[in-house]
Amino acid sequence: MTTAPSPTLTGLAPVIDADVRILVLGSFPGAASLAAGCYYAHPRNQFWRLVSGVLGEDLAALPYEERLVRLLAHRVGLWDVLAGCEREGSLDSSIRKPAANDFERLRTLCPLLETVGFNGQASGKFAPQFAAAGYRTVVLPSSSPAHMAMSFEQKLAVWRRLAEETAPGARPAQPPLF
Repeated sequence: MTTAPSPTLTGLAPVIDADVRILVLGSFPGAASLAAGCYYAHPRNQFWRLVSGVLGEDLAALPYEERLVRLLAHRVGLWDVLAGCEREGSLDSSIRKPAANDFERLRTLCPLLETVGFNGQASGKFAPQFAAAGYRTVVLPSSSPAHMAMSFEQKLAVWRRLAEETAPGARPAQPPLF
């Protein structure tokens, strides 16, 4: 018996603007997020609670569209490393035929970008390319409900590194990302 191939899935649009200084990159939206058309829509995903703890504002209590407005007001953007892939379910380990997003356009779209945080190890595999391009990188423990090796408080302690300041002039010349 053969199984039908997984459908090719397309990710969500980036949540960015020209004032973004911190960009959080996930791997690829889970099934709940794709179905809702919203980043981190699974009710057990800790993303919005973690970001709320970092920013000192309860974004998790707001309607989704207002969360995005407030996130950008804090100069934080949101996107994924993958533009598309094939996958059954929501686990990163199930991703097949990954296609990366076009990060070269970040230089134009987010000229003030300094820090790129990676939500989990799957997206964190891209950290070396961003570091080589002159961005400060932080690989974060995954906010996914599948990653329960750390308590919320332990995760938040690492996520708070996103808010650390980059020293003025610390960014070297920016070679291409890829």
